Amino acid sequence: MTTLSGAKFAAASAARGRPFRITWPLLALATSALSGCMPATHQVASADPADPAVKVAPVGYRSTIAPYTSLRPATPAPWRDRNDDVTPRPKQDR
Repeated sequence: MTTLSGAKFAAASAARGRPFRITWPLLALATSALSGCMPATHQVASADPADPAVKVAPVGYRSTIAPYTSLRPATPAPWRDRNDDVTPRPKQDR
């Protein structure tokens, strides 16, 4: 993008009859824009992640569906029998 803007500015300057000159602010802008594309020169991590000889913590496996129980509908039964199965038992009189 910066190159395209510089090329347009140079073409417009040449069309007006003035030669394109690199000025210090433009040079500083181009240098700062390109410095963001440079790789880091210092080590970011303690070990290189691409090195296969580096010791790493073991990976444990935990199933994400281990406590799953099927919730399929129960077999049909008469509703009165099902209701009687879940009702509380009557207390005996003293």
